[in-house]
Amino acid sequence: MAEILFPALFVLLALGLPVAFAMAISVFVALSFGSSYPNLVVVKEMFSGLDSFPLLAVPFFILAAEIMTGGAVTLAMLRLAQSLVGHLKGGLGHANVVSSAMFAGISGSALADAAGPGTMMIRMMEKGGYGRAYAGALTISSSVVGPIIPPSITMIIYAMQDQQVSVGSLFMAGVLPGILITAAVLLANARVSHKRGYASGAPMPPLAEVARIALYALPALMLVVLIVGGIRFGVFTPTEASVIAVFYALFVGMFVYRSLRVADLPAIILRAALVSGAVLLILGAARAFAWVLIIEGVPQFLAETIIAWDLSPIVFLLAVNALLLVFGLFMDPLPGVMILVPILAPISFALGIDPDHFAIIVIVNLTLGLTTPPVGSLIFVVSSAVNIKPSALIKEMPPFFIALMGALLLITFIPALSTWLPTLSGF
Repeated sequence: MAEILFPALFVLLALGLPVAFAMAISVFVALSFGSSYPNLVVVKEMFSGLDSFPLLAVPFFILAAEIMTGGAVTLAMLRLAQSLVGHLKGGLGHANVVSSAMFAGISGSALADAAGPGTMMIRMMEKGGYGRAYAGALTISSSVVGPIIPPSITMIIYAMQDQQVSVGSLFMAGVLPGILITAAVLLANARVSHKRGYASGAPMPPLAEVARIALYALPALMLVVLIVGGIRFGVFTPTEASVIAVFYALFVGMFVYRSLRVADLPAIILRAALVSGAVLLILGAARAFAWVLIIEGVPQFLAETIIAWDLSPIVFLLAVNALLLVFGLFMDPLPGVMILVPILAPISFALGIDPDHFAIIVIVNLTLGLTTPPVGSLIFVVSSAVNIKPSALIKEMPPFFIALMGALLLITFIPALSTWLPTLSGF
């Protein structure tokens, strides 16, 4: 079945089918021509993949993000980012990167980062004299932190595939790598802005003004503190945290910023339901795909083969980086996690690699795949949102991709970036 499964998947992806449909259909094809299993098994496995209490956190976090992305909340974060770094050379670009990092603490999704504040920042940067394609490429790169800085939908799915980690430990493990990635993109923007003469055009605001803007944005930024702090101190589970995040978002939107009306809720819930449906469909299809690999013994075969090579942990991690970067060219992070983690995580644990460290390497690698063609979901989201040709965005990506690869190598070779905070927090 595995000999049929992968060629079928690649052909369907090449034909332009959505990832979820390509995976599900490839499983049907593999069962029809490579086994005696009934096709009903595919449907059963898809439903089994969604029959999980921790998975309830996904639609609730998506709903919380939809509620919090109202105009007042997004504008508050953009104003804070601009007040902090807008006066520097390339200031609007820096504000784009910083606002993405702030928004990552709300959305948990790279695509939400790019489609929300990222799109607004592209228009602001274009008015400020930046090239539209450059602003789009910067938005694509800065949005990578969406699944790295907690909360993170990808981390929730990863924790379901690897029993050696917990959602709480992964949330803590992602903080420093997320800051490192943000710093790397800031450095790349500073270098390009210096070469092209992208000036600030805005004076440094008085400290009192910055404090006032920060105070206004504080209720929105407190969401990540509430989630991570509550999980860390055992007040609630990640699933319960997602529900609390929804009620906190409703409170902030209605009574603090007063930008959310009851009449807005049906449209918000509909958008969250559509996004959740798309995510869960991918997860269900990935579960069926992974089931074929498991019954064919692919994970066990690969594990035994790789362990027999007697690789050192560093060589293994470099090989994993190369594999995941190639895999990310064709597959989104969520199905990538569900397919590859059950194969690779046990091998890394047997080699003595810290599970949280390995998890962050996998998540960062697969998220970088969102910035690269031919799939590159972030490229197409930004392209359609602000009417830019994908080819124009790709031409502007090299400086940022180099910066992101540098951050990935640091995360790979410095385990403490991923393990220090979880250890300090008692995970």
